Amino acid sequence: MSTETRASVATPKAITQNRTYLPISLTHLQRMSDDIGLFEHARHSYPRIEHGYCVDDVARGLIVTAREAGHADALPATTARTEAQNAHDRTARELSRLYLDFLTEAQEYDGRMRNRRNAIGDWTDSPMLHDAWGRALWGLGTAVAKCAQLADEALTVFERSAHQSSPFSRSMAFAALGAAEVLSVIPDHRQSINLLHAALFEIGIPSERPEWQWPEERLTYANACVAEVVIAAGELLHEPRYVMRGITMLDWLVQVETKDGHISVTPVGGWYHDEPRPGFDQQPIEVAALAEAAARAYGLTRDPHWANVVRMCADWFDGDNDSKTPMADHVHGAGFDGLERDGRNENCGAESTIAMLSTFQQARRLAGATQ
Repeated sequence: MSTETRASVATPKAITQNRTYLPISLTHLQRMSDDIGLFEHARHSYPRIEHGYCVDDVARGLIVTAREAGHADALPATTARTEAQNAHDRTARELSRLYLDFLTEAQEYDGRMRNRRNAIGDWTDSPMLHDAWGRALWGLGTAVAKCAQLADEALTVFERSAHQSSPFSRSMAFAALGAAEVLSVIPDHRQSINLLHAALFEIGIPSERPEWQWPEERLTYANACVAEVVIAAGELLHEPRYVMRGITMLDWLVQVETKDGHISVTPVGGWYHDEPRPGFDQQPIEVAALAEAAARAYGLTRDPHWANVVRMCADWFDGDNDSKTPMADHVHGAGFDGLERDGRNENCGAESTIAMLSTFQQARRLAGATQ
C-alpha cells in the first residue's frame, strides 16, 4: 500500500532524527523470574513474591523473549558474538522455555486458561476465556513464528486453545494477534483464519463521526491492539477494506493520543471525547500497544509516518512525555509502572517492563526506516 492510499495522515511531530538504541537487556526480566514463572509485581526492582504469577504477564514475557531468541537465530552463522551477547541469547531461550511451560500448565483440556498462580505454584482461579486466554494465544503464536526451538510445541498448545472464542473484544484481539503470528509462517492455518474472522466480528465497525472514529463508546486499555487486529486481518485475509479501516482507526488514535508533539496515551479509567487531557496515570502497556500497531502499519505501508510513531513511543519511555520523566532503565531492562502527573511510579513490575522491552524491540527493528 502506498502512502497516497493511507487514510488521513496524522503528523504529530516532524520526523525525528535517526537514533541508535541501546541493546535490549533481559536482566530485570530474569530477576523477576524463578523456576516457576514470572512474578507479576515488584517493589522498586525486586519481585513481590507474595503476589505470585499471572498468565497475562507470562504470555507477554514469551512474546518478548521469543522475539529475542528469533533475533539471535536470524543472525548469519559467521556473525561474531561476544560472550555477553551469547549469554543474552541463552537467557532469551531459557526464559522462552520457562514461559511456554507455564502457559502449558495453565491450559485446561478444553483450551480455556487459568490466570492466577501463587508463589508455591498452586493455581488459584478457574479456567476461563478472558484476557489471559487471549494473551496466551498471542504469546504462543509469537513462539510459533519466532522461536524455532519451541515452534512445534507452541503450535500444539496454541491449537488446543484456538478453537475457543471469547465474548470480550480485547480477549479476541489478543488471540487474533497470536493467530496473525501463526499465519505469518503457516498461511493456510484454518484455526487462525477463523480466529481473525471472529475477532473482526467481535470488534465491530467504527463510528463514522469525525470526532470519534472508533468501534467502542470509550477508549479503555490496550486500545491500539484493536486497530492492529483489523490491519492484520485485512492483510492476511486479503481484504483491503479492512486494512484501510484499521489504518483509519489507528491514524485517529494517534491523533487523539498525541499532545504538543509527544505521545500522551489514554489514562487508567479510559477516555471519551471532550474529557480533560492529559490524563493520569498513564500505563506503559498503552504506549507499547501503539508501538506494536504502528510497526505493523509501517511493515505493510512503508509509510515513514508510522516508523516515526514507533520512535515517538520509544521517546515516551525516554522522557518525552507529559511529565518529562524517563520511564525506562535501559541498563537493567526495566520499565516503571505508571506515568504520574508529577513523576512516575518507582516500581518496575512485569507488565511495565515487558511493555518497555517490546517497544524498544520495535524501535530497534525500524531504526533508520525513514531515511
